[in-house]
Amino acid sequence: MVDIPFDTTAGVAPAEVAEVELYHPRSWWTRYVFSQDAKVIAIQYSITAMSIGMVALVLSWLMRLQLGFPGTFSFIDPNQYLQFITMHGMIMVIYLLTALFLGGFGNYLIPLMVGARDMVFPYVNMLSYWVYLLAVLVLTATFFVPGGPTGAGWTLYPPQAILSGTPGQDWGIALMLASLILFIIGFTMGGLNYVVTVLQARTRGMTLMRMPLTVWGIFTATVMALLAFPALFVASVMLLLDRLLGTSFFMPALVEMGQLSKYGGGSPILFQHLFWFFGHPEVYIVALPAFGIISDLISVHARKNIFGYRMMVWAIVGIGALSFVVWAHHMYVSGMHPYFGFFFATTTLIIAIPTAIKVYNWVLTLWRGDIHLTVPMLFALAFIITFVNGGLTGLFLGNVVVDVPLSDTMFVVAHFHMVMGIAPIMAVFGGIYHWYPKVTGRMLDDVLGKFHFWVSFLGAYAVFFPMHYLGLLGMPRRYHDIGETSFIPASAHDLNAFMSVAALIVGFAQLVFLFNLIWSLFKGKESGGNPWGAASLEWQTPETPPGHGNWGKELPIVYRWAYDYSVPGAARDFVPQNEPPAGLLAQGAHP
Repeated sequence: MVDIPFDTTAGVAPAEVAEVELYHPRSWWTRYVFSQDAKVIAIQYSITAMSIGMVALVLSWLMRLQLGFPGTFSFIDPNQYLQFITMHGMIMVIYLLTALFLGGFGNYLIPLMVGARDMVFPYVNMLSYWVYLLAVLVLTATFFVPGGPTGAGWTLYPPQAILSGTPGQDWGIALMLASLILFIIGFTMGGLNYVVTVLQARTRGMTLMRMPLTVWGIFTATVMALLAFPALFVASVMLLLDRLLGTSFFMPALVEMGQLSKYGGGSPILFQHLFWFFGHPEVYIVALPAFGIISDLISVHARKNIFGYRMMVWAIVGIGALSFVVWAHHMYVSGMHPYFGFFFATTTLIIAIPTAIKVYNWVLTLWRGDIHLTVPMLFALAFIITFVNGGLTGLFLGNVVVDVPLSDTMFVVAHFHMVMGIAPIMAVFGGIYHWYPKVTGRMLDDVLGKFHFWVSFLGAYAVFFPMHYLGLLGMPRRYHDIGETSFIPASAHDLNAFMSVAALIVGFAQLVFLFNLIWSLFKGKESGGNPWGAASLEWQTPETPPGHGNWGKELPIVYRWAYDYSVPGAARDFVPQNEPPAGLLAQGAHP
């Protein structure tokens, strides 16, 4: 009997296609600015996304100041408050999280994790970043045009979005829609790269069922985005035509300021369907890369193979598929037929099953593991706790009879931020702390990292957990000033002030994080090639940071999955993916 380790092979098939020749930069500009190297493009995406994210952070501060201390800051009037809500929501969901997970983590990790030299279409990859940057600049321009940015809410519902009573209904909404159109064009270029690279550029031995779960999460999210973003694209184009040319795709006949408007025959509900057909998959376009990153972080920092790998893969794929048939649970209050409400409530509850499978598998991976409470591991554990909390409130809102009275209250804000705000941001931070040594060759400062974690985690709960209570009291969302309302006690206003102070403190912690990023780049401790003792392929590169082409003269050969930790009888507590089995080593094979 020969003892063959799990998921290894006696040999690896020869390469079927020749390597694609890399583009070699000829100047500083083509190396660092108009770069075709996925690693540089990933850093460009990340810096741009975090920069516009800081704008959204400041907007959230302004909103919290108004809610916590109404009437104190005279420069925050009702119009500006609505504009802050709209821009904060759109930036965080689209321009920060989507761009950071797919453009940042996707570009950096996919080629390294599957053993490729670069993305399949490097020039198109470069264009995708510059179109994204153009979309961000167009969005930012709305702060400086007459009337300011749109105040229609981040969902941009017509007819409100383009009627004269809405802030930013002139230039603001037009530039917002143009920016979204540009963003989707740029993403499509990048997304095709991610999908084709995963399917076509994997190195020898890297089967689909040996890919790290981070790649599976980003790959599935990208496929979803390529199917979901076209709905937002056509909705944006049609609403832009309604605004600029006077068409009536979404605008019904209505009276505005005592005058019969020029519109007639359009359907606002059609826009809601198009928006949410994109909007709910978007939740999982952000969540699935986070699921993958968290799976890898837990396995590495608990020194244990991931529990139920194939189940985890199929859960990711199942979540991706189911997310396309739940969109109208955002529209229960739009007057849909009860049978439709029953269908969408049922599918909403069914999608909790593969999500719960992932949580069980994470917990069972941690069970009896050698858990190292590093900063990445702390963020991973915080993600699990927060996603479970947010998911439980989602079970309430998925039911029609509960959702209808809670729909326009702070309860929805609390649920949405737990699932779509705090949890993915925890995964982002965990991923940055984990892979920063690979990107820079230096470690982030551990003391600053733990300070950042505890203030961010506890502070986020201080901000958003009390919102559930405020929502159950009936406190409405999107209101500039609640005022003296009989059903809202004075203690709720005190709670709002407490949450606002907590939000300012959490924001300060993010400045500490940015300082850590920059300071460690020059002064951080040198990390070596594999500081965490990780088995996945990206940590096995001959250089750290990886050089142009990632792998030197020869691409690696993969002999096993990415989660061989604490293997009995192994020389170390991990076995890299590109380390041949003992039988092949005896025959002179090399990694």
